[in-house]
Amino acid sequence: MELIESIMAMVALVILGSVINRYLVVVPVALIQAALGLIVALTFKVELQVSTDWFMLLFMAPLLFNDGRHYPKRQLWYLRGPILGNAVLLVLASTLIGGWLFHLLSPSTPLAAAFALAAILSPTDLIAVQGLAARIHLPRTVLNLVSGESMINDASGLISFKYAVAAAVSGTFILQNAVRDFFYVSVVGLLVGTVLILLINGLRRWLLKQGINDYALHTVLQILTPFIIYFVADELLHSSGVIAVVIAGLLSNGQPGLQSAVLPELRLVSERTWDIVVYLLNGIIFVLLGMELPVAMGATIKNEQASTSEALLLVVLMYVILLVVRVAWLYGNMLLTARRSQRRGQAWRWPPFQQAVVTGISGVRGAITLIGVLSLPLTVAGGDGFPGRALILFVAAGVVILSLVVASIALPIITRERVVVQGRGDSAALAAADQGDLDDTDDDEDEVAAAQLSFPEAQSYTLQSAVRMIESERRTENQKPALDLLAEYQARIRRLAFINADKPDDAIPPLLADELNLRRIGLTGEQQALTQLWREGRILADTYIETRDRIQQRVEDIDRSLAHAGRRSVSAWFRHRWRQIKRGVAHLRLIDRRDGHHYSEQLLVEKETAKGGLKHLSAVMRQQPEQAQQYDRQMVYAQVVHYRNRIANAKAAGKKRNTDYDDELRRLRLLGFAAERTAIRRLMDNGYITTGMATKLSADVSYTENAANLADVDDAS
Repeated sequence: MELIESIMAMVALVILGSVINRYLVVVPVALIQAALGLIVALTFKVELQVSTDWFMLLFMAPLLFNDGRHYPKRQLWYLRGPILGNAVLLVLASTLIGGWLFHLLSPSTPLAAAFALAAILSPTDLIAVQGLAARIHLPRTVLNLVSGESMINDASGLISFKYAVAAAVSGTFILQNAVRDFFYVSVVGLLVGTVLILLINGLRRWLLKQGINDYALHTVLQILTPFIIYFVADELLHSSGVIAVVIAGLLSNGQPGLQSAVLPELRLVSERTWDIVVYLLNGIIFVLLGMELPVAMGATIKNEQASTSEALLLVVLMYVILLVVRVAWLYGNMLLTARRSQRRGQAWRWPPFQQAVVTGISGVRGAITLIGVLSLPLTVAGGDGFPGRALILFVAAGVVILSLVVASIALPIITRERVVVQGRGDSAALAAADQGDLDDTDDDEDEVAAAQLSFPEAQSYTLQSAVRMIESERRTENQKPALDLLAEYQARIRRLAFINADKPDDAIPPLLADELNLRRIGLTGEQQALTQLWREGRILADTYIETRDRIQQRVEDIDRSLAHAGRRSVSAWFRHRWRQIKRGVAHLRLIDRRDGHHYSEQLLVEKETAKGGLKHLSAVMRQQPEQAQQYDRQMVYAQVVHYRNRIANAKAAGKKRNTDYDDELRRLRLLGFAAERTAIRRLMDNGYITTGMATKLSADVSYTENAANLADVDDAS
C-alpha cells in the first residue's frame, strides 16, 4: 500500500511541477520537479531507498529505447566518430583527469574513490539533454551529437564507476579484467538488442498478418519491449542493458510498416501512449532526484571531512574541471576535422570555439549520476567506512543541479535565445510511364458497382480516388514528393488487396502472382539496361558483376516464390534480409563519398536500370495486349510508380531535402485526404455504402491524417 501511495504522490508532484512551469517558464521544469521532491522530503522526512538496478530497468530502459526510436539514423552515421569518441574516450579521459584533480583538491579522498566520482559524473544524461531541443534552436549537429553520446556513454561511465569502486573497496585494480568486461558487455549487449528486437518485430508482423490487430495488445507489447530486452541483457547475460535497448530502439526507428502502413490508428494510439509514459517517467526521475538530495547532502553537512563552504567550492571546481575537459576534447576533434578537410584541398578555417562551448554546456548531468553514486557501498573490505562517501554524494548531487542551472542560464546568453531545460514528456489509375504511354484511367474510373460495396471495396475506392487526385497534381517540379506519396498509397492498396484476397490454402494469391510476374518482367529490363551500360564502357566491370549478380538473385527468388505458392523459403528470407543490411551499409558509406566516382557510378546504375525496367514493362504491356489484360491493372500501376520513384530518388540523391519538398508533400497529402473524404461522401450519397460504414471510413482517414502529422513532427524534430 505504501508503494502505491508513493507512486501516486510522485505522479501528483509531476503534474504540479508542469502546472507551475506554465506560469514560471523561466525556470526549468526539471528543477521545479526536483525542488518539489526536495520540499516533500524535508517536510515529511521522506527517505526512499532506490536500487540502481531497479532504477535502470524501470526508468532508463524505456526512456532510452524511446529516444532510440526517434533518433535520426542518418545523423547517427554522420556523427559515428565523434559519438563513439565522446561516449568512450571522453568518458575515460574525464574519469582519469577529473579523478586525479579531485584527489589533489581533496587529499583526504583516496584516488580510487575520486576516480569513482569522476566516472559517474562523466556521462551526460539523455533525459535532460533532450529537453534542450524543445525551447532553443541549438545547431542540429550539437543536439544530435550530445543526444547520441548520451545514449551510449552510460555503459562506459558505469563500467568505469564499477571498477573504481571495486578498487576503492578491495584496494586492487586489474586493467585486463576491466577491458575484457567492457568489450563483453558492449558486444553482447549489442547482439542481444539486435536479435531480440528482430524477433519481437517479427512477432508483431506475424500477429498483424493473422488479423490480430488489437491496438491495446500491440501497444502493450511495444511498451514492454525495452523492459524485456534490458532484463535479458542485464540480468540473464550480465551485459549492457543500456546498449541493448538503445540498439533496439534504433533498429525500430524508421519501420512504419509495423503500424501506420497497416493500421494508421495504431501508430496514433502507440505514440500517444509513449507520450504519457515518457512524461510520467521523466517527471518522476527528477522528483526522485529532489527526494534523494537530503540523503546526498545531509551527511556532508554533518561531516567534519570538509566544511559546507569547502564542499560547495569543490562542487563548482569539479563542474568546471569536467566542462574544461569536455570543451577541450570537442574543440580538439573540430580542429582535427578541419585539418583533414584542408588535406582534401579545402581552405583552412578555424572551427568556431563557441560551438564547442555550447556542446560542452549542453552535456548536462542528470538522475542517473545521482542514483549511481547513491549505490556506493557503506564499507570497504576491512570493515571501515567507504572513504569520502558523504563528500562524494554531496559533490555528485551538486554537479547535477549546477549543470542544469548553468545550461538554463548560459545557453541563452551564448546563443542569444531563451531556453528552458525540461523533460521530453512536456510538451486505381494508370499514369503514363516515363518511357511509354500506359493508359491512364479506365473509361468508368469514377463509377462503382451498382450493388452495396463491402468495406474493403469501399476502402480501395477511396484510396484510388486519392491516387487520381495526386496524379492530376503531379508536375515536373514536384515529381519527388508526388511519387513518394503515390508509393505510400500503392503500398496500402496492395496490402488491402492481399489481406482480402480469396484463395485456397495451397495456392498463390492471384494478386501476388501478378506482382511477382510483373517484377520478373521489370528485372529483365533492368538486366538489359545494365548490360548496355557495361558494353558502352560507362561503368566498371566490378560494378557490373556485382549488380548483375544481385539482379539475378532477385530473379531466382521470384521464380522460387512462384513455384512454391508465393511462400519464401528460409534461405531466401535470409538472403533478402542480408541484402537489405548490405544496401543500408553501402548507402551509409556512400554518404561520405558523394563526390567520388563510385558514388556517381552507383547513382547512374540505379537510374538507368530503373529506366530499363520501366521501359521493358511498358513495351511488354503494349506489344502483348493479351498478356497485359491478364494482370491486375492496380499491380501494373504499382510497378510503374515503383520504377518512377526509383528514378526520382536517383536524380535527387546528393541533394539536400529542403522545405519545398516538405511543404509540397504536405499539400499533396492534404489533397489526398480531401479526395478520400469526397469519395466517401459520393459513395454514401449514391447509396453504395451505409452511414455507419461512411463513419468508419472517415475515422480511418482521420487516423491516417493524425499519424501523418505525427510523422511530420518527428521529421522536423
